[in-house]
Amino acid sequence: MGKIAREAMENLAEKISESELEVMRVLWEAGDALPITEIRPLLQERKGWEATTIKTLVQRLVAKGVLAQEKRKVFYYRPRVSEEEYSDWAVSGLVHRLFRGSAKALVATLVKSDGLSDADIAELRELFRVEE
Repeated sequence: MGKIAREAMENLAEKISESELEVMRVLWEAGDALPITEIRPLLQERKGWEATTIKTLVQRLVAKGVLAQEKRKVFYYRPRVSEEEYSDWAVSGLVHRLFRGSAKALVATLVKSDGLSDADIAELRELFRVEE
């Protein structure tokens, strides 16, 4: 994780809400900084949100330090953390909160609850083989 990304994750006062995560997904998918005028139609189409809701969510993410705001002719927004970095952080938190730090317990729960398909299990087996 890069220095800026690490600081952003460490300084994250609250977890990112599901709605805020939708904003992040738009920016991660774009792969580049976007102005609110490009973010808004994507979220209006996907979620049916009003412009004021989208603006509020973007402002919250900037305040939390996970979005950078850059002034050009208008403000452009870009993630300060990658999707992979956020996922790693979120999964690590989940494992610690719900499974007392045991990734094995998480996987066991997924297996018992049919949360993993046969293809998922085969992929995990291959991943473990490669890591050995």
